[in-house]
Amino acid sequence: MSLHPAQVLISPVVSEKSYGKIVENRYTFKVHQDAHKTQVRQAVEELFGVKVVAVNIVKVQPKPKRRGVYKGMRPGWKKAIVQIKAGDKIDIFEGAQL
Repeated sequence: MSLHPAQVLISPVVSEKSYGKIVENRYTFKVHQDAHKTQVRQAVEELFGVKVVAVNIVKVQPKPKRRGVYKGMRPGWKKAIVQIKAGDKIDIFEGAQL
């Protein structure tokens, strides 16, 4: 399946664990369900202008949830952990003011 680079990367993952990995030059993104490692690598390199060293893909499983008597499922999604070359950085993670 051919996806445009802007369709491959959906959003950055904002969590303590993902921000802790930034010092190791590892950035975490929520990606399209049909995207594979090569598409993620090309999308990050094209959109942010950095050199990608490694890409790991994790499939986050759906979770059962309930609220009172109502049961449901949280949807599953796909996560990509991208390691970039030392010295490069992605500004969307660095620009946040706390």
